Amino acid sequence: MSDSSPARADAVILDVWCELQCPDCRTALDDVRALRARYGDRLELRLRHFPLEKHKHSFAAAQAAEEALAQGQGWPYVEAVLGRVEELDRGGEPFLVEVAGELGLDAEEFDTALIDGRHILIVDADQAEGKAIGVTGTPTYVIGGERLDGGKSQEGLRERIEEIADRLLDGGEQG
Repeated sequence: MSDSSPARADAVILDVWCELQCPDCRTALDDVRALRARYGDRLELRLRHFPLEKHKHSFAAAQAAEEALAQGQGWPYVEAVLGRVEELDRGGEPFLVEVAGELGLDAEEFDTALIDGRHILIVDADQAEGKAIGVTGTPTYVIGGERLDGGKSQEGLRERIEEIADRLLDGGEQG
């Protein structure tokens, strides 16, 4: 899922492998917001889905995020759900639909999308690609061909991402 803001053709790509039921991903939101504020359209932020089996609603949440993107509110939806991980744990799919309604999205369409599975292939493809490049937990970042694992600790990751982004933006290399 790409950020809804149009990135420049020469933007650096930051893939954020995330799971919407993951408390560590919620913690990482502050770093993601700071990176967006610092780089604006020079950084293309792409949410990549990596639902973990230990979280029973994570696969549905990934599909719901794709439906939010289809309705033009991908990142606001992701941030709203991540901000309320405990409610997702308790509420499951009805909670995902409720958040859509709170954001003014078509909640009925969300419910239908979760039933008909129209976004399953996107989630499956992200998960398969993540496994292929060595993602084992969330959040994991990939920028400039470098994988940074945030599942154990977020400590120093934003600074490392900034170092790589600055180098890529100064040198014109792409990631």
